[in-house]
Amino acid sequence: MASIKAGVIGLGFIGPAHVEALRRLGDVEVIAVAGSRPGTAEARAAELSVPRAYGDWRDLVADPDVQVVHNCTPNFLHYEINVAAIDAGKTIVSEKPLALDAPQAEKLLRAAKEAGVVHAVCFNNRMYPLTREMKARVVRGDVGEVRLVHGTYLQDWLLFDTDYNWRVDPALGGPARTVGDIGSHWCDLAQFVTGLKITQVYADLVTFLPVRRKPKAHVDAFAGVGFKPEDFDEVEVTTEDCGMILFRFEKGARGTCLLSQMCAGRKNHLTLEVNGARGSLGWNTERLNELWLGHRDRPNETLPKDPALLHPAARPYAHYPGWHNEGYPDSFKNLFQEVYAAVRDGGKMPDHPTWPTFETGYQANLVVDAILQSAAEGRWVAV
Repeated sequence: MASIKAGVIGLGFIGPAHVEALRRLGDVEVIAVAGSRPGTAEARAAELSVPRAYGDWRDLVADPDVQVVHNCTPNFLHYEINVAAIDAGKTIVSEKPLALDAPQAEKLLRAAKEAGVVHAVCFNNRMYPLTREMKARVVRGDVGEVRLVHGTYLQDWLLFDTDYNWRVDPALGGPARTVGDIGSHWCDLAQFVTGLKITQVYADLVTFLPVRRKPKAHVDAFAGVGFKPEDFDEVEVTTEDCGMILFRFEKGARGTCLLSQMCAGRKNHLTLEVNGARGSLGWNTERLNELWLGHRDRPNETLPKDPALLHPAARPYAHYPGWHNEGYPDSFKNLFQEVYAAVRDGGKMPDHPTWPTFETGYQANLVVDAILQSAAEGRWVAV
């Protein structure tokens, strides 16, 4: 079988992760990458052993050999690139957010459906074996009626006033920073696991550092900073550092979430707990090969990521035996594996996609927009 040809736009933190995950699929060839400048693109292409490098993303989308476009660019470029890929009739895999707001996301969803292209958004936390196990147990009724859904998403890479990245600038990252960057992941996972949509939100957002010192040189996300005082410019910050959000879900369930990228010592700490009428489930990304099972009338349990012990719906996402740990890169491999199966099968969307689609991305934008409105107006806002 001929290999599927892919191109990756954006060469920061996440672009090379896409390249690595795609190569692990076996029958996918990454033939092109695109960066913001020709020199940068060529250097990164050489590092990644990719044969074609473009300094303009439009050239990659126009490349007739590229069948699948991966959009790993800063948020403000997502809409334009996604539209171009759809217009070119190519499969499009977009990093989140799908767009800067819900109206843009709705246009993309409609365009993708009308064009009949395969589409995906990288809400990768859905793709771990144990988050799939959580969903399967909720569907099976193990926890009973879902009553409470709560958790956190905490990081520390923006703790200091000298920590800066394009995500801080609303012109590049959009009007929501912490909520859009990591909160959207938590909201998507909560809805996916429970099968319940968020219907209303009440949000308190805060900017603890209204002024940050922006390095005059480019800094990648999560990179350490070793600059001198004269290497910075002071800039006003309008996007949120932290968010505390109340949720109302379908069927009467309630939820809470704390979001921050200023919690020292927390590198990538997403936690999700579901409390039902008969039991509880708990999981977090820093112990992602363990699932906590909470009981009232017998000892609590810890379920390891072990294919032999998982629900049949979760088993395909675990590729190694129990306690042979799998991690972050595997979640992308799992997502791409399902998308590329559709590409192999004629390049049509299935009736019931098993991966996060543009529909998922649109729902995420709706929730984020409602959170911003709630914080601005100090009231419950419907999604």
